[in-house]
Amino acid sequence: MSAGSVLKSVLLGLGFVIAVSMAFGALVGQPVGVSYVETGSMSPALEPNDGFVAIPSQIAGPVEEGDVIVFDAEELHGGGLVTHRVVGETDEGYITRGDANPVTDQDGAEPPVQDDQIKAKALQIGGTIVVIPQIGVPVVLIGAAFEFVQVRAASALGTRALLGTQGLVYMLFGFGAITYVLASLVENTDKRNRSRQSSRSTGAITPQTVIVAMVAVLLVVVTLSMVIPGGSHQFHYVSSEADSENPGVIQQGTTENVTYLVPSNGPFPVVSVVEPTSDRIEVAPAHVSVAGGETGNVTVTIHAPPETGSYTDSITEHRYLGILPEGTILTLHGIHPWAPIVVINTLLGSFFVVVSVILIGIDPIRLSRRDEPLPWRVRLRRWLK
Repeated sequence: MSAGSVLKSVLLGLGFVIAVSMAFGALVGQPVGVSYVETGSMSPALEPNDGFVAIPSQIAGPVEEGDVIVFDAEELHGGGLVTHRVVGETDEGYITRGDANPVTDQDGAEPPVQDDQIKAKALQIGGTIVVIPQIGVPVVLIGAAFEFVQVRAASALGTRALLGTQGLVYMLFGFGAITYVLASLVENTDKRNRSRQSSRSTGAITPQTVIVAMVAVLLVVVTLSMVIPGGSHQFHYVSSEADSENPGVIQQGTTENVTYLVPSNGPFPVVSVVEPTSDRIEVAPAHVSVAGGETGNVTVTIHAPPETGSYTDSITEHRYLGILPEGTILTLHGIHPWAPIVVINTLLGSFFVVVSVILIGIDPIRLSRRDEPLPWRVRLRRWLK
């Protein structure tokens, strides 16, 4: 293959990955690699449908005035992800404003933004946002296509497991696995039918390359299936002088129990570790194992402070696929929250490599032949890849 063809393939693949990651992020409510804005509130820095590189808050570092952040709003646009600039900081939290807006978000109904609300930070170079013009248009189309396929597949199979975030992960993984198996079978059949003595290859790709690429996709999908359903969950309440039937109002100095649901969202078991991020919250049990298709419960006890006022507390859920014994997962979690994910990914990746070698072998996959047209099965293999 020529250098130009390789470059073209790389650019097309990169564009597809970016578009799919953005559509996936839009569906799950979490910026993934690249995000985009839907309104003109950040004009002229970001026009509607302009994209930007979203750096996850876990690795973006501390937030400073002038940063453009993606945060989970409580009141703006009815709640949901908002991309605005940090214009100040107080003891209560960050003050934000869209560049095109005349007033801050906090001049309206939005409370000051807390650290656990911030999902990502927009990449800036020299104080200027790195903009990807109008990339939101194809993302909306891809997102709509994903939702259409999910609904159709769930309806055809009679299961809700294919809906929502976890369902999308299952479908992506299933499509990749089926595609890989079909490609392997096609290639193995072609190997048996063609004569090695009468054919001369002009180019080849090693199975090792294919296996590494597929393992990388598998690990990304598995990691997302554990990381995205977890994360931070906030509880907003008012500490009041008198009790109320409103669940968001708690009498000062008393406690209120809230049930936090932990669904498995599919056929695979999960182990969930729930941790409070404030002294005013307790959780019991601290961890729960949920069978596939079931839902577990965690009781969250909120201690209203003696001072009246509006408060926000939160918990953090760490979710892991239950392919390891619960005790092993909890031990690894005690070392670091990402330790179980690393071990689970290592086990799944190793298993996938062994199965892949058995299916596809280690002989090079020929890309073209000089003496005769490329067989349709080889063309199908290349297309599936």
